[in-house]
Amino acid sequence: MPLATTMSFAPKAKIFEHVAMSLYYVQKLLYQLNRDARIRQQFEEDFNGLIAEFDLSSDELEAVRAPDLGYLYVMGVNGQILAHYAGLHGIAWPDYIEALRDGLRVHGPVRDGVYADTGYEGVESHTAAILARRGGKA
Repeated sequence: MPLATTMSFAPKAKIFEHVAMSLYYVQKLLYQLNRDARIRQQFEEDFNGLIAEFDLSSDELEAVRAPDLGYLYVMGVNGQILAHYAGLHGIAWPDYIEALRDGLRVHGPVRDGVYADTGYEGVESHTAAILARRGGKA
């Protein structure tokens, strides 16, 4: 049975592919935080009440609360959503990029989402692959 996605928060679902759905809920939470001042206020005042609407693992909760941008990235959170979340926390762009690099160094390659599908492993790897395809020419 498909999840209702027209509601402000999709209801919890008990499914076998928890990882993919869990990523969905992490991204849904961050998306809502990026767009809705009431959700941001609840995040600050009643974090536990807010996250009860989402089916998140303890690791995901810790990463969201911290915020651990590198780990969220490796989990597969979309970079555009994550960049806005970093901005919400006052994290400057160079620090955001470094947090993603740290996530790759500490936790390994991206596990799920669009970046896992494309095999993206960071700026340096991506640049090296482009240069290799061009015979080392920039």
